[in-house]
Amino acid sequence: METSELLKKVRKIEIKTRGLSRNIFAGEYHSAFKGRGMAFSEVREYQFGDDIRDIDWNVTARYARPYVKIFEEERELTVMLMIDVSGSKDFGTVHIMKNEITTEIAATLAFSAIQNNDKIGVIFFSDKIEKFIPPQKGRKHILYIIRELLDFQPENKETDISQALKYLTSVIKKRCTTFLISDFIDKGNYSDALTIANRKHDIVAIQVYDRRETELPSVGLIKMKDSETGSERWIDSSSSSVRKMYNEWWNRRQEKMMQSFNKCRVDSVSVRTEDDYVKSLLALFHKRN
Repeated sequence: METSELLKKVRKIEIKTRGLSRNIFAGEYHSAFKGRGMAFSEVREYQFGDDIRDIDWNVTARYARPYVKIFEEERELTVMLMIDVSGSKDFGTVHIMKNEITTEIAATLAFSAIQNNDKIGVIFFSDKIEKFIPPQKGRKHILYIIRELLDFQPENKETDISQALKYLTSVIKKRCTTFLISDFIDKGNYSDALTIANRKHDIVAIQVYDRRETELPSVGLIKMKDSETGSERWIDSSSSSVRKMYNEWWNRRQEKMMQSFNKCRVDSVSVRTEDDYVKSLLALFHKRN
């Protein structure tokens, strides 16, 4: 993509997603994603009803009266975006590709994060770690992330969510909130890695998919190509049994994915390319409150 064209696209994404994050998500994001813990603030005299576990014994001994520690929520978060850049992202049959929706969702979350004074970082992954952008603050950093979202070209086409999650747990030492944005078309089993990652971090799964991945149109012979492996095959979409088998495959896949999320206690939302992702994200935020 030429530099001038890329800058125009970056600016367009910034105007749309920064406005969304400021006008719609400001309070929702803050309440849905809490600080990473409680930090010591001060001590005061013990009052009836205080938890005795909060007594500061050193201060109590010094003044011969019981004092308790007061804690405040540490508001600042580290937010990680884990972006699936495998071959299947380049798919869309309505009016927008999956990777375009992914970019808008990621940019909206990024602007929501910096408006709450949070750091934001990115992991681009396929079946390997394609790129790691360490967490930082500021508009300049967000614009760099948007440029990468728009113009990044992965080396590999397949997907390995498990490896990406293992990388997250090794490279980010302190607890963070992680948005895992993918279509979750992964031939492997990522359930164990997701469980481990969600014990250390707060993982939120956002599935982006296209309607034509859920059902086949009746248009006769279709050449189907696996965008990740490159393999091709012809199928007869005019056959009701073929369309039924395809739809059943999708439903089984979705059921397996949701079972993994529920087992790992991971909050999730599914966004179809033709739907309003704003409503989907707000529903996700409300579910966490």
